[in-house]
Amino acid sequence: MSGRSPTATRLFWTIVIGSGAGIWYGPPAFAATAFAGLAILLHRLDRPRRFRSLVRRIARRHAPILALRRHQERFLDAYGNTIEDCWLRERDYFVERTILPLVEERGFAEEAEARFEQMVEIVERVACGQKLPESIETPEDGVAYERYCADLLEEAGWQARPTGASGDQGCDVIAERAGVRLVVQCKRYTRPVGNAAVQEVAAAALHWSGDMAAVVSNAGFTPAARKLAGTTGVLLLHHDDLLDLAPVRTGGRRRIPARER
Repeated sequence: MSGRSPTATRLFWTIVIGSGAGIWYGPPAFAATAFAGLAILLHRLDRPRRFRSLVRRIARRHAPILALRRHQERFLDAYGNTIEDCWLRERDYFVERTILPLVEERGFAEEAEARFEQMVEIVERVACGQKLPESIETPEDGVAYERYCADLLEEAGWQARPTGASGDQGCDVIAERAGVRLVVQCKRYTRPVGNAAVQEVAAAALHWSGDMAAVVSNAGFTPAARKLAGTTGVLLLHHDDLLDLAPVRTGGRRRIPARER
């Protein structure tokens, strides 16, 4: 029986056992065998629908986060084109790391790879269908955007102030909370922010004796920026993330909660 699909195996044994029972019990057993075989076939034919339903359930559990990430990682460039490279990477990552393991665990491993694009489409529909709170239009001027980010930090409980345009050494906003100093560089861009901003704010954190360093942008970040941020401990944030930002101290590559120091 090796190499046969589970459905073929079930049908085979249903027929074998049912035929034996039919010889002994007659027509009722043959009828029961036919009904059992039909049920197995219908279950198999319903498999694509059950697969889609499972993927939707998994995606809907994460719908608010998916919708927020889609909102944060898509933006218009200077020519009016929608740039969504970062969102597409985020969407594929979610499918690979969250959905695939679960559908394989539920017995859909044999078709999961072939239906990757279908899973991606379902995630996109779920993210698009999730309603987000009304957001305030962000300032387009760079200095006004720095003030906007400072105001969001104030709302989150930080004492924040812009440093001003000159002599900031790569720091646009200084914020303090619970004895922790945060150094922020703000980027109001029409393209993903590169790793130069990560380098600058990491140096600024040393200059300003910061415990935390972050680059805040309305746009996404390049893969190179994300990689460098991972090794330097710099936070890469959308301005919406500032409302939930809590103070931590950074020790090497490990962020240590302030209360532990």
